[in-house]
Amino acid sequence: MTKLGRPRSEQARQAVLDAGLRLCARDGYAAVTMKGIADAAGVGRQTVYRWWPSKADVLLEALRELAHTTVSRMALSGDALDDVRTILDTTFRMLRDVTGNAISGLMADAQHDPDLSERLQATVIGPRRDALRDVIEGGIASGQLARNLEPALVVDLVFGPMWYRLLSHHAPVDDALAADLVDVVARLLRRP
Repeated sequence: MTKLGRPRSEQARQAVLDAGLRLCARDGYAAVTMKGIADAAGVGRQTVYRWWPSKADVLLEALRELAHTTVSRMALSGDALDDVRTILDTTFRMLRDVTGNAISGLMADAQHDPDLSERLQATVIGPRRDALRDVIEGGIASGQLARNLEPALVVDLVFGPMWYRLLSHHAPVDDALAADLVDVVARLLRRP
């Protein structure tokens, strides 16, 4: 959430967002501070606080922009199962490379902050869910997939294992999981 006041420098804004994600990926969500973000971005602490009230706000904006960019750049083929795989590969790669600590930290905080939960769902999680649901609905409409289950439930079934692994750390969120989940979608939505 941005406060009113002096206009932002786009360069400083991007430096802050990049620094927040980089620090979170390196050190974990709990270790990230507003001072650390400001130092890593090369801006004053007052600059960060002027534009974002908390590290959650910095990271939420960074994730929202990254999610929007990656969803809009995904090259979907029109083959429903290939496109499910593209979405999962892209999502899982981002979680492994830069966003996993940020998203799991925000999700933990969101359990006790209804406003953060709503903003996280609306700006980061929702667009990814919508992209997958659209692919599944498109596959059903084109006859590639059967409507054996509601698409929203299939989305939950696909992303559920990702969240479970991301939050519990019992197994990786990797290419093998993506392949297994595509197989699950194929079996669940198999044409008779």
